[in-house]
Amino acid sequence: MGDKASKTHFTRNLLHWNSKDNDRKMPWKGEKNPYRIWLSEIILQQTRVEQGLEYYNRFIKTYPTISKLAAAPEEKVFKLWEGLGYYSRCRNLIATARYIATERKGIFPGTYEDILALKGVGPYTAAAIASFAFNLPHAVVDGNVFRVLARYFGIATDTMSSAGKKRFTSLANELLDKTSPGVYNQAIMDFGAMVCKPQSPLCSACPLRKKCVAFRDKKVESLPVKTKQLAKKKRWFCYLVIEQNNKVLVRKRTAKDIWQNLHEFVLVETPRRMPPEKFLQARFYKQISSGNQFRVQSISGTYIQQLSHQTIEGYFLYIRANKMPVIEGFEPVPVSRLPRLAFPRFISRYLAEKG
Repeated sequence: MGDKASKTHFTRNLLHWNSKDNDRKMPWKGEKNPYRIWLSEIILQQTRVEQGLEYYNRFIKTYPTISKLAAAPEEKVFKLWEGLGYYSRCRNLIATARYIATERKGIFPGTYEDILALKGVGPYTAAAIASFAFNLPHAVVDGNVFRVLARYFGIATDTMSSAGKKRFTSLANELLDKTSPGVYNQAIMDFGAMVCKPQSPLCSACPLRKKCVAFRDKKVESLPVKTKQLAKKKRWFCYLVIEQNNKVLVRKRTAKDIWQNLHEFVLVETPRRMPPEKFLQARFYKQISSGNQFRVQSISGTYIQQLSHQTIEGYFLYIRANKMPVIEGFEPVPVSRLPRLAFPRFISRYLAEKG
């Protein structure tokens, strides 16, 4: 995995680049407050920095301390999170804030092991918080780090395998500057984002290229090695927006499925795509419209949302009813209250376009 001289060259030149050429500006860089670091790291899991920045600023403004977040109504926190996706992160955020506020009297844990024990915190996040907030010598290992180390040292081990994760973590901790672990960790992540990028890396201007194995052997494009993801599952949704007297039927999703704790309209999931004209003849539609005057006011276009392991596709039927049907789990909600409820992006896009 590289000789001692190569490793020394890597760390020295990375830190030199960081002190001279790293102008990546982010509000949490240099931050020592563990609450703010934790919040930024949870938001940035599965989220691009450009998108996460806006949410981070809103959360800090609304909930400047972990105690404020812990005391917030769950519904308001989910509403603030709306659009970020991967809502288990939000559930864990709330649970951890309440745990720290009550069990730890608002004091964020200060050791790697205690941080790692927090709900929703894995080895990467724990290392980031430990090094940035408490200057503890724990190396972060994320996609940027995998890529930089795989290319520089010419490592073809699959980054998604347990052997690969163990190998890269061990190497990352060897390279870590123990005197300034927070600075080093931020430097290698920034380097991966700005120079050793996934596509079109800036090899010609790279200060590490002299000893970079991938650059020397023309393997930059083939490293790192990463197992191909499984094919995504497809799901077909038809939402019935049933309105009567300025109220619509809404429920909160409680099952252990996508969008848990978010709200939705009456949903019919079909095994395959069903055109609206065919759906209006289906048994379920006839059952809930039986004895009622349903008037289909509009049929939306097709909406698509790509999740990590599945694709959601579907449309919305906006229906006016002369009386509100009784459907288990659903309650009539005033239309004026909808903006205060947290919906999945699939639905909030429809609401925004519907106005």
